[in-house]
Amino acid sequence: MKIIYFSMGYSPHDHRFLSALAKTEHKIYFVQLEKADNSRLPAEIELVDWEGGARDFRWRDVPSYVRGMKRILAKIQPDILHAGPIQTVGLIAVLTKFHPLLMMSWGFDLMEDVYRNIWWEWVTRYTLKRSTFFTSDAQVTRNRAVKYGMNPENTIVFPWGVDLDHFSPNTEHRTPNTEFTLFCNRSWEPRYGVDLLAKAFVQVVKSKPNTRLNLLAGGSEENRIREILRKNGTIDQVEFKGYVPQKELPSYYNEADIYISPSHVDGSSVSLMEAMACGLPCLVSDIPANREWVTENENGWLFADGDADALAEKILHAIENRDTLDEIGANARCVAEERADWQKNFQKLLVAYERTTKLK
Repeated sequence: MKIIYFSMGYSPHDHRFLSALAKTEHKIYFVQLEKADNSRLPAEIELVDWEGGARDFRWRDVPSYVRGMKRILAKIQPDILHAGPIQTVGLIAVLTKFHPLLMMSWGFDLMEDVYRNIWWEWVTRYTLKRSTFFTSDAQVTRNRAVKYGMNPENTIVFPWGVDLDHFSPNTEHRTPNTEFTLFCNRSWEPRYGVDLLAKAFVQVVKSKPNTRLNLLAGGSEENRIREILRKNGTIDQVEFKGYVPQKELPSYYNEADIYISPSHVDGSSVSLMEAMACGLPCLVSDIPANREWVTENENGWLFADGDADALAEKILHAIENRDTLDEIGANARCVAEERADWQKNFQKLLVAYERTTKLK
């Protein structure tokens, strides 16, 4: 089967999908809409040179992109066009009128972008109504796709999952009992709520001064986050690790006592699955996708989205009940083994391809 994999750029998620697809019997062509470093593209994947891929997406360029994609389709004559996110890459794919078209949600397109304005909502509905098949990583995004016109019979949900061998429990990195370490590796962008964690941390340290916070990543909210910590005298208890390679991530999870994700918007979060795979109790915002993974007091805890006081209260609860964390972490690992195995879950994409071709 010849498949065109059409995506926004070349993210770590694209790399995982394309690396896995490179090991299949299918011939894969990669088309990227925006300029991005694709130097790690597997040798088995053919990078398509076209009008896109040179700059950020612009609405005025859509007609040019559609003409370019039509030329690609005519030349390659693929069995499937795999496209996403919905309102940009997906729209261009739909405007070519090519079928069969597999639309893949990236989570944020249905949890956030659809609400930008009336235009984005219209594009979402227009694109989904014209897609052959749909896949996403969470039930909440699948349900939203159906709301916007996707045929519910032509959908598959599968969490993208993680490498359970790479992300696994290793307590030798764990901090001594005299300290309690919180860990978060969400990007410092408004949708991920890391500023909320900073505010909660300030409250926690007042009564539990031996608490530490390890932050990875970075982003546009950096100055604000650092200022919250600095003005409240807690910045010295925070380690800013920046961006770290994937191969080093497990050690950061395993040296923490709990993982925290204060995200306001998410699908099935890969970082949450990584934390669970490492046997780490997870404290996450009470949003629909997180409720698909975390059960209160069983494998973690939920706190009211956007409420720093509620987050602080749950952190203090975890500290005061430290003797329960091993059991909660073990439960988290069990959930990851049952539902977040990348090797097993990737096979569902191949099933989606098979079902898509039958609807041509």
